[in-house]
Amino acid sequence: MLFLSGVDRVAVAMLLDRYRLRLGLVAPNEVIPGSYWGETEAGLKGDWLYARLDTPVHSVLHEASHYICMSPERRAGLDRDAGGDELEESAVCYLQVLLAAELRGVGLERAFADMDAWGYSFRLGSTRAWFESDAEDARTWLRQRGVTDHAGRLTGNCRDEGPA
Repeated sequence: MLFLSGVDRVAVAMLLDRYRLRLGLVAPNEVIPGSYWGETEAGLKGDWLYARLDTPVHSVLHEASHYICMSPERRAGLDRDAGGDELEESAVCYLQVLLAAELRGVGLERAFADMDAWGYSFRLGSTRAWFESDAEDARTWLRQRGVTDHAGRLTGNCRDEGPA
């Protein structure tokens, strides 16, 4: 599992900043504000994503993806629970992989391995198989809401907001 301590945190903060999301580092052993799962998992509160150095990178990217994919109304009142339906959750997982590809030292392979190790489950048995062969609904969802373009590339936009 790759932890926040093992990556360039400035690069992570810059990636989040594209979406107007700020990274807040929490001291070791302190409770992470806005964490849905507790322990070392990242948390969301307003336009802040909180993490510790022992937070898994996949958790940071997953919570960032929730922020990016939620409606502007839900984003405005965000405190811990991102909400959303099953299809949105699929889009979040897909976006999480796309964001991992943007970070040097993370990438697709690491995202697939860490998501599998954490326990994400997909119909085809692995994150990679799902991403490559079974995620058309997630790709469509992201494209229709302006998070990706027609070629599947990140736009840098949150859901339904257009350019920053």
